[in-house]
Amino acid sequence: MAKQKRRSDCPISYALEIFGDKWTLLIVRDLMFKGKHYYGEFLQSEEKIATNVLADRLALLEEANIVVKRVDPAHGSKFIYKLTQKGIHLLPVLVDVIMWSAKYDKNSAVDKKFVNRAKRGKEGLLKEISSQLKDELSY
Repeated sequence: MAKQKRRSDCPISYALEIFGDKWTLLIVRDLMFKGKHYYGEFLQSEEKIATNVLADRLALLEEANIVVKRVDPAHGSKFIYKLTQKGIHLLPVLVDVIMWSAKYDKNSAVDKKFVNRAKRGKEGLLKEISSQLKDELSY
């Protein structure tokens, strides 16, 4: 993957250079909320990402230090992907996107229990999920 030249020092532009396409945040979503960690698991997502796009986005996320790729200790020939601390820090952003979609997309497949939990105590929810993701990282 060729290193991209930054368009500007704008903070929104910086973020969009990393996850401003339609696939990257879906990969982060799968790592964060769906417990997916293997290449093949990402391919099984309902959005049907192409293998070349998946490989490119995983490389981008790894280069940006949002995910880490390690040899799976249980299966030495497979790689496992985990969110880094930098990736875990995207949690509030994704929760806000979920809440926004739940409010404005009448066809959203949003988990109503999740939305209600976030409405009752978003900070507690963020802390709980963040803690689980940090535990996964330290295997």
